[in-house]
Amino acid sequence: MDQRVMLTVSQLNDYVKSLIDSSTFLSHVYVKGEISNFTNHYKTGHFYFSLKDEKSLLKAVMFQSYASRIKFVPENNMQVLVGGRISVFPRDGVYQLYAETMEPLGKGALYAAFEQMKARLESEGYFRAEHKKSIPRYPKRIGIVTSPIGAAVADMKNIISRRYPIAEIHIYPALVQGEGAAADLCEGIKYFDGDKDTDVIIIGRGGGSIEDLWAFNDEVLAKTIYNCKTPVISAVGHETDYTICDFVSDLRAPTPSAAAELAVPDKSDILFYLSGIGSHLTSLVSGMTAAKSAELEGIADKKCFKSPSFMTDRLSEELASLDRRISQSTGHIVSMSGESLRGVSARLAALNPMNVLARGYAAVFDKDGKVISSVKAVKSDDDISLRLADGEIKAKVI
Repeated sequence: MDQRVMLTVSQLNDYVKSLIDSSTFLSHVYVKGEISNFTNHYKTGHFYFSLKDEKSLLKAVMFQSYASRIKFVPENNMQVLVGGRISVFPRDGVYQLYAETMEPLGKGALYAAFEQMKARLESEGYFRAEHKKSIPRYPKRIGIVTSPIGAAVADMKNIISRRYPIAEIHIYPALVQGEGAAADLCEGIKYFDGDKDTDVIIIGRGGGSIEDLWAFNDEVLAKTIYNCKTPVISAVGHETDYTICDFVSDLRAPTPSAAAELAVPDKSDILFYLSGIGSHLTSLVSGMTAAKSAELEGIADKKCFKSPSFMTDRLSEELASLDRRISQSTGHIVSMSGESLRGVSARLAALNPMNVLARGYAAVFDKDGKVISSVKAVKSDDDISLRLADGEIKAKVI
């Protein structure tokens, strides 16, 4: 009788799975290797990838519940340390690593996430200098987005009040670390940006670890600052601390105290500047006054002011000269007009018919007083009249 045990493929795979799942050692292992064949399943949020070294390859999966906790985005060729359990996927008959944690080798996960986000936003133009807005020289209203308690906010208020006491300081109380901090910071930026009276915004907090400052590495916050119409000064941590907020803001201050100094001018500098302007204006006015005084003295030395008759004598001479020219012009005009009149009179006299009659001629008229210029215009016994130079003769045609 055949004693062989016959198993289906599913039964065998399930058996092997049960053996591996029962291993305490394999229930939680850490495996280091290089990521390959990485896939971020956009519908489910699961990560599918392989880990490999020089000799072998291990398939792995990280479900969305664990993948959502990863601060950085895994990439092919990245050296990582993955924690999880080993089990079998019965359908394919292969064992794989079900990952629960992942961190880059050689640097922390947060630092890797920071570098990735920085590179991506920089490639998209969020850090370009041409997008930076200038900080107003004399701001009237300053909005500060930070924790309302702590040394950072106290230092900023003290420095601004001391350097530029006429500025209005308004605080937007926000969480600066932990869950909800990034959203709080975004709301603070939007609040002041919506206030048309706010001239400049300071966002920041005191120093801390990369975990403490992580809210300032939020991508949504970076884009909120980028789209902000009001100039933003970033003042996060100490001088050696850098966040995404520093790169996207219009100005980065090494500390909150430095941000307060960069936001406002120093009143002593303004007073010194105004004093210099006052001295310059005084010197300028004095110089102009001296120049005008010298000019007036020169005018006062003129002969017309020292001898009042000088002007009247000159005017009298000019009037006499003008009178002579008018008289000469008038006489010339009268003489020319007389000659012209005599010429016209002569021409009129030549045309006068009475002068013609004086030379022995007569003008003949009919009884109606019309001029008779032809013998055909009269007949016998017509009464006519002859007009001579010195009278009139009545006659009859015979």
